Amino acid sequence: MSVVIIGGHDRMVSQYKKICKSYKCKAKIFTQMSASLDKQIGRPDLLVLFTNTVSHKMIRCALDEVDESSTEIVRCHTSSGTALTEILAQKCSVCAAN
Repeated sequence: MSVVIIGGHDRMVSQYKKICKSYKCKAKIFTQMSASLDKQIGRPDLLVLFTNTVSHKMIRCALDEVDESSTEIVRCHTSSGTALTEILAQKCSVCAAN
């Protein structure tokens, strides 16, 4: 499963990657707005929006890029590792044996 995370904290990027890897997910993480964000998102299976730590412009850019019929979108106000773990536990069909 491919996951794109929009928002979150810069210092948590490695933690987000580690959590996604434990659920056997490939992850792209964008904590900052870049000029080529729209070209980098691609067609993920899951788009996670950490709404507390991201600008409205970045959310709009991400939502404009994904195909809502093939990408599930999850909005979460909290950008913690626990929040991401709960999202992946609910959404991943193949979970890691912990």
